[in-house]
Amino acid sequence: MAPQREWLERDFYADLGVSSDATADQIKKAYRKLARELHPDANPGDKAAEERFKKVSEAHSVLSDDTKRKEYDEARTLMSSGRFRGGNGGGFSGGGAGGFDIGDLFGGGGSGGGGGFGDIFGDLLGNRGGRAGGSTGGARQRRGNDLETETTLAFRDAVQGTTVTLRVTSPSPCTKCHGSGAKPGTSPRTCPTCNGSAFVTRNQGHFGFSEPCPDCQGTGTKIDDPCPDCQGSGITVRPRTINVRVPQGVEDGQRIRLAGQGEAGMRGAPSGDLYVTVHVSADKVFTRNGNDLKVQLPVSISELVLGATVSVPTLDGSVGVKIPSGTSDGRTLRLKGRGVPKRSGGSGDLLVTVKVSVPTKLDDAAVEAMKQYAEAEKASGFDPRAGWGR
Repeated sequence: MAPQREWLERDFYADLGVSSDATADQIKKAYRKLARELHPDANPGDKAAEERFKKVSEAHSVLSDDTKRKEYDEARTLMSSGRFRGGNGGGFSGGGAGGFDIGDLFGGGGSGGGGGFGDIFGDLLGNRGGRAGGSTGGARQRRGNDLETETTLAFRDAVQGTTVTLRVTSPSPCTKCHGSGAKPGTSPRTCPTCNGSAFVTRNQGHFGFSEPCPDCQGTGTKIDDPCPDCQGSGITVRPRTINVRVPQGVEDGQRIRLAGQGEAGMRGAPSGDLYVTVHVSADKVFTRNGNDLKVQLPVSISELVLGATVSVPTLDGSVGVKIPSGTSDGRTLRLKGRGVPKRSGGSGDLLVTVKVSVPTKLDDAAVEAMKQYAEAEKASGFDPRAGWGR
């Protein structure tokens, strides 16, 4: 069956278990749930789960891309409207009073023109289908699907940057044939039927249209002696280890794109990309607001009243911070350049909020001193509730 027909007859929404009007977030959640359940690591040796995993990944690669999803929906709508129908020969037939050249639908036909659904199908799934480019043009390669994974970082590693090791099980280039699909020592040859264009032109009545070459299944090449490990696909599902450099300042929920680290393409075609979603654990001391770090500093009443220099933690160790006498509880002091490093250079600030800590137990001498202080405070005319509640 030609790739175009497969894409038209595949219901990507059903593959993910969502409705055709599902939001991007609903599609993403459905994919993540199914990917976890069907992942080869969770189903070792289960070929059915592996095939289902591939279908789910393929559906997500289309529906998660706004442009591809729009093109897919338009193609499905046109097919369901009856404006064209499948023929007995595997092609498409049409007609009617309005009349149109079916070759235009697939961007080929007898005239060799471009555009139409040939471009739509060729662009879906990362140029998987391809279109006729004439006897001198080569087949458009079947790019691999994009993949997604997740990692969790400690707060300070995310702020300062780090390198993490990810283990990913996915379709990867066959190590025996290096992705060519041909048995080592041999090479794929140009398909003699389509001369490597991946498409052939057929005439049916008054109509001419292009369709994927039946001899090479739209790849443009033929393999006489397939690789025994990958059966000619150039791809095997295997675990691999990837070292990922996480830049400094990465935030919770941010995605990192690793070009070419996704699913391998068919027979040496380019690989898709790998997207890593970063989750950041909470820290016991710091919180974050953009490029600024925030910390609460416990202080005593006497330190606020009399002033003091206290030690405050930063990302690079502790520094002394001067608290002016008469500082009120809850005041925030700003330490310039002690926050999150910026990609453009420099760093944010460290915001230190003083929070008075009240003792729960005092010895007799301390109690007596507090009483004397309270009397002196009253005598000075200080009223903490002056103007309050009026």
